[in-house]
Amino acid sequence: MFRDLVRTRALEERLENLLKQGHVVGGLYRSLGQEATAVGTAMALDDGDWLAPSIRDLGAVLVRGLPPVDVVLQYTARAAGPCSGKDNTNHYTVVDLGILGPVSPLGTQLCVLNGVALTFRNRGSDRVCMTYQGEGATRTGASHEGLAFASALRLPIVVVIEHNRWAFSTRSEQLAAVRDWADVPKAYGVPTISVDGNDVLACREAGVEAVSRARRGDGPTVIVAETYRMVGHAQHDPQSYMPAEELEEWRGRDPIARYERYLLEQGLITSDELLSIRHEVDAELDAAVDQALAAAMPQPLEARTRVYDAPEPDVTPWTRGPGVAGPGAALVRT
Repeated sequence: MFRDLVRTRALEERLENLLKQGHVVGGLYRSLGQEATAVGTAMALDDGDWLAPSIRDLGAVLVRGLPPVDVVLQYTARAAGPCSGKDNTNHYTVVDLGILGPVSPLGTQLCVLNGVALTFRNRGSDRVCMTYQGEGATRTGASHEGLAFASALRLPIVVVIEHNRWAFSTRSEQLAAVRDWADVPKAYGVPTISVDGNDVLACREAGVEAVSRARRGDGPTVIVAETYRMVGHAQHDPQSYMPAEELEEWRGRDPIARYERYLLEQGLITSDELLSIRHEVDAELDAAVDQALAAAMPQPLEARTRVYDAPEPDVTPWTRGPGVAGPGAALVRT
């Protein structure tokens, strides 16, 4: 777990550098301060289970086995990336690893993942699904519908609410009149586990409990992880709205430093071994960046591939006909 925590933060640090150097195509949404939530909960999943991350769940994707070089290839829009340069961030689906790419309209991916979970149940499989939402996403209609559906059909799904105090630049208490976000799932009859989202061991324990419940056929569970987003919404956000004293307080709860102290205090590892892990991670990620930057950009015609169910390079896309305009115009084949 320590290795995955360090890999997550170190990889995002390299992505931030690449963004500033002009190599990243699109935005960058870091998980600084939230790494333990994603890493710890994803550790509870087995091979064959499915995961639908949000934009701050790079740690969960790495836990599932996605190579860091694929992450860099994706952000730099290389042809060899998971989306061949067609999309950004973690908007990719990797079937072999059970990763379902995020859906940009917040809350919607829960509804999509419900379909996966329903398939598992209908086939008599004990496979489980896990997805993540910020507290802002829980306020969307799609999220409400998704949770109501999962509860009514007792689907094998775990929903992790990352209560990081901010939805873009809006305080979480301005989003809903609730004091405790663990009260939210009660409206759907879904059991809830509240956990310190900066404690990776507690997050893993909560994940194991929720996944075990789903695997037994006892339906969904919501994990509310209390954490803090220690950066702006994205790298272009100067986070000037965040109180300096509050930010400093949460920096004192840094999940990686906290777990490192625990390992040392319990005598589970030595300082030299921790340093060795960091060096190994640095070498791995430096090689991943070098490999990605040396990779080719996609050719223009590749934009028309991997779009249809049976894609062909010369597929003519559906578009508006010549001289036809307006929102009510019919789509024609040209």
